[in-house]
Amino acid sequence: MKKVLVVGGGGREHALVMKIHESEKVDKIYCAPGNGGISRYAECLSDIKATDIDGVIAAAKKIKADLVVVAPDDPLVLGM
Repeated sequence: MKKVLVVGGGGREHALVMKIHESEKVDKIYCAPGNGGISRYAECLSDIKATDIDGVIAAAKKIKADLVVVAPDDPLVLGM
């Protein structure tokens, strides 16, 4: 696994990003939208809301994400 996209921007996502950052198998982490604390470990895509399914899909394709982690409930309920 090389590139990981984490969807969300709260405390749960911060914890996930921190643990993913520890993996030697991960070269780059992105987070949509992320937050100031997450930006220490991941490139934040702050212009994409966690519930913007089309925006997240487009970002995942653009960055060629190998894994997308959807943490918040709302995007999951919407079908992400």
